[in-house]
Amino acid sequence: MTKENIMHPGIAVVAGGAGFIGSHLCRALLDRGHEVICVDNLQTARPSNLRALEGSPGFTFVHADVVRPLPPAVTERMAQITRVYNLACAASPPQYQADPEHTLLTSVVGTHHLLRLAEAAKARFLLTSTSEVYGDPEIHPQIEDYRGSVSCTGPRACYDEGKRAAETLAFDYARGGRAEVRVARLFNTYGPNMHPDDGRVVSNLLCQALSGAPITIYGDGSQTRSFCYVSDTVDGLVRLMESDIDGSEPVNLGNPVEITVNDLLARVRAIVGSDAAVVHRPLPVDDPRRRRPDIGRAKALLDWSPKVPVDTGLARTAAWFAEELGASLQSPAAQAA
Repeated sequence: MTKENIMHPGIAVVAGGAGFIGSHLCRALLDRGHEVICVDNLQTARPSNLRALEGSPGFTFVHADVVRPLPPAVTERMAQITRVYNLACAASPPQYQADPEHTLLTSVVGTHHLLRLAEAAKARFLLTSTSEVYGDPEIHPQIEDYRGSVSCTGPRACYDEGKRAAETLAFDYARGGRAEVRVARLFNTYGPNMHPDDGRVVSNLLCQALSGAPITIYGDGSQTRSFCYVSDTVDGLVRLMESDIDGSEPVNLGNPVEITVNDLLARVRAIVGSDAAVVHRPLPVDDPRRRRPDIGRAKALLDWSPKVPVDTGLARTAAWFAEELGASLQSPAAQAA
């Protein structure tokens, strides 16, 4: 980043900026001095995420779908755009499987439109890819050089293969000298601004526990995940965008603390104070058995690692959901979060 850009960071375009992670990223970029153009079709975003940003100096919302050519409200400010963040795409299985064609096109066609914007603006481009590119992994933990074990025909393929194709586009632009690119592979981010009905395990367990409804566990609960609090994810994204790496390699961003879904349930129950019954359902098709990132590359290149412990992040998230849902928390830790 040049001295001029540090003093005048210019406009950051955030596609998917009204979503869960995107809304936190927009706030972080505004705090860093960027003007922010948030582009979102509001397919999966919560309106309250935008209400928290609207009225902020330097913030502009553009209602648009990146599958279509970007509107003049974005392209007419080309000369001022210095950063393009692509977070556009439904990210939870129920959401991205609801319209699989649109999910795939968002990752491929949408990424193409945003790469062309970055090329024309001479702006740096960051793609938020996903740990789903590793599929149901055969090595553990997952390193960036692992090529993955992904079904290209299953119900998750619209997302998994879409992100893999988006990475291909980004790296082809980098190899061709057409744009500076960065690619982040995110592992199970959670925190405030999640949609209560997005179908992810953290929001599912917290919302069911808070409502007193039976708690759903898919499979026997022995499958593992690694949960990264949203402020840590956003910090990693900004560090990656502003890093001086050559952009030829993806970078894992996630919490290497691996826990089972049963362990997560126990933590949620302790925080919420729930003794609701547990209902077991069959595992979804192609659901990964284990998931944990190797973050050695992020540590070495970005001096990044997660700072928020899982229990702290869960307590903060539970307190936020409780306020959203009008529920009460019995745990002192959650009440103090």
